[in-house]
Amino acid sequence: MPDSLDSGSRASGRRRRRDTATGLADAAVPAPDEDRHFVTALARGLDVLSCFRSRDKLLGNQELARRCGLPKSTVSRLTYTLTRLGYLDYDEETGRYRLGTATLALGSTMLARMDVREQARPLMQELANYSQGMVSLGTRDRLSMIYVENCRSPSALTLSLDVGSRIPLATTAMGRAYLALCPPAERRELLERLREQDAAHWPRVRDGIEAALAQHRELGVCCSFGDWQRDVNAIAIAFHAGRDGRLMAINCGGPAFLLDKDFLLSEVRPRLIALGARLERGAREG
Repeated sequence: MPDSLDSGSRASGRRRRRDTATGLADAAVPAPDEDRHFVTALARGLDVLSCFRSRDKLLGNQELARRCGLPKSTVSRLTYTLTRLGYLDYDEETGRYRLGTATLALGSTMLARMDVREQARPLMQELANYSQGMVSLGTRDRLSMIYVENCRSPSALTLSLDVGSRIPLATTAMGRAYLALCPPAERRELLERLREQDAAHWPRVRDGIEAALAQHRELGVCCSFGDWQRDVNAIAIAFHAGRDGRLMAINCGGPAFLLDKDFLLSEVRPRLIALGARLERGAREG
């Protein structure tokens, strides 16, 4: 590799919040004297909203504070404000919060602008039917990949993930595919943030990423065979999804007993590469 995964730039003057138990957080919040235009209160409010995951029905202030790395008193003021604005709904019975309809409006608007989803959906479904697995389209959010489209074979036993689900950047095929194709400066910054997020496990994580980038150079895809979850296999490619150069990734995966390494590499890989090339070409010409 031209750049060592340990040679990324060191962040200075920044506060990073993270929750290694949930994999949340990783926002780099500039110190007040570093960026006078940065509105810390706004960033903290957005961090609270980012704590919610697809599996979370209700979250209380204490859990939100733990995930955000903020004092509970601060989170209480933030959740009160977000509730007044409709971004959170308060459940009187449990004393906890759920995402409000204002966040739905924002998410729906964002998804509606992704023209690539409409083009990709039938092609993804075709590959899902062929592989008997799950094919997902995603983009990066901080140190995660978030699904924006998902297709599965009706006859397949697949993963319980859907649109809006988050998966790790470092250990999944989709995340590694993103790292393989993103600009070198962005990759160095992301790798440094991953190292800071979990320094104890970084050597193993680094080795997995290095192997995946080597696979990408050799095979045209990145792989994760039991690296994210022991019984899950997947391969992925990244592509530029618009004239603005937005980078997205698409994977095919599922339970290891259903999608073994040889099948994914010999049968699914050429189809996945062709799918990515077709989507990139369509985005460029659209």
